[in-house]
Amino acid sequence: MIGETIAWFGDPANWQGIDGVPTRLLQHAGYVLSALAIAGAIAIPLGLYVGHTGRGGVTLVGGGNAIRALPTLGLVTFLFLLFSDSETATMIGLVVLGIPPILAGTYAGLQSTDHQVVDAAEGMGMTGWQRLWKVEVPVALPLVLGGVRNSALQLVATAAVAAYVGLGGLGRYVLDGLAVFDYGEVVAGALLTALLAIVLDLFLGGLQRALVPRGVRLAAAADTGKQLTGEVV
Repeated sequence: MIGETIAWFGDPANWQGIDGVPTRLLQHAGYVLSALAIAGAIAIPLGLYVGHTGRGGVTLVGGGNAIRALPTLGLVTFLFLLFSDSETATMIGLVVLGIPPILAGTYAGLQSTDHQVVDAAEGMGMTGWQRLWKVEVPVALPLVLGGVRNSALQLVATAAVAAYVGLGGLGRYVLDGLAVFDYGEVVAGALLTALLAIVLDLFLGGLQRALVPRGVRLAAAADTGKQLTGEVV
């Protein structure tokens, strides 16, 4: 199987045209980034609201986590039968999968903000809106972006379902390879998916380091050190 996989990657035909690796990679990345953007646009404002107000956060986040148990392939197939549109069905299915990690990360980030800091900001005369954006969001940013990274990795792995409703992406290699017992193609599709996940995670990790204030990073590292020391003791 290793030899078949190497031969598949070495075949120039697999790097050209609509079925070539560059095209399939771009298609797969397009599904992931589109779903991630929509999921973020829904989950981050919602997470900020319930995290800041404390209203219905546990129920909402718990319900979102329960959605993760839904089989994405079954959901996409059902939506395809309902809408008769592959792109709509795939995008809705991926967005539903992408929302819970971002929502949970955003809510947890705001809830983990030191209440003494929030009280101090309120004592200085800050409004609720100012406390949210100038105090809570900067402190919560590592967990918010961590939820985005988690969501992105899940979407990369799950976007292969697009192939089952007639779309492209790296899932085509897995599906088409299984259809003709070409396990080299199947393994190649899996490896390319894993590579895309690694590259996307590294990019988001770099973005996280660039966006999170240095003071917040140092405080988080100090808290982690204290927790580890406590565990050792």
